[in-house]
Order: sequence, then C-alpha cells, then structure tokens
Amino acid sequence: MRAPRRKRPRRRQLIKHVEPDVLAGLAQKATYIGSPEHKDTPSFSGQPKARADASLCDKKLAWEKDRVEQWLKTALLQGSIGEPWEGDFPRYVWHQEGDVVYEGRLVNKTQGQYKGYPLNSDEWPMGWSNA
Repeated sequence: MRAPRRKRPRRRQLIKHVEPDVLAGLAQKATYIGSPEHKDTPSFSGQPKARADASLCDKKLAWEKDRVEQWLKTALLQGSIGEPWEGDFPRYVWHQEGDVVYEGRLVNKTQGQYKGYPLNSDEWPMGWSNA
C-alpha cells in the first residue's frame, strides 16, 4: 500500500560542503539501476510500470544506463547532493543536462543504488543555479 500523498512538498536543498575525498568515495561506489516506475517504454530497468504520479524519463535514455550512471557519478563528485543520509549515501543527487535537472534518489542504502527522474523547474533544489 502506498503512503498517503504529502500535504506539503518535499524541500530539496543542496548540502553546503562535503569533503572531496568523501565525494570521490561515493562516486566510486554508487551505481544507477533505474526504475520502471519512471518509464513508459521498455528499458534496461525492465518493462515499464509507470506510476500515475511519476515523472517520465526521456525515451532516448531507455538503453543509456552507462551514460546516466556517469551523470550520477559526476553529480556526486561535484557535491550536487541532498540530505538525509541513508547509511553511507545521500538520499538525493542532482544533475543538469541542458535545461533539464534530474534527481537521483537512493533506493538501496547498502549497495548505493539510485534511480532517477526529471524535475519540473519549480521542483529544483534550493540553491540550484541554471548552469
């Protein structure tokens, strides 16, 4: 059973400072596994099972696991991360490609596995500057 819808939106905020060696360790360990919940086409993460309330990923990324995983690692190295921490990993990571900001969310805190999805501009984390 899914949790009831939030009454207030999540507050997305960048963590101010994390040591570069910590960020490098995170980037080395983290992996991107994707999620069928944000797909409307088959992909490396399986058959689509899009949730009604989920933002959908670009179909062009359906088989681009290595590319998207590199985005995750780059975001971690740059410190584009948000709290809370779950185990050794931050729950949120952000990366911008063109005019789209993607949010990565930790789905396995033991193995450092993330899924990701695009955000609307009004959902971008506080302090995010349009690169």
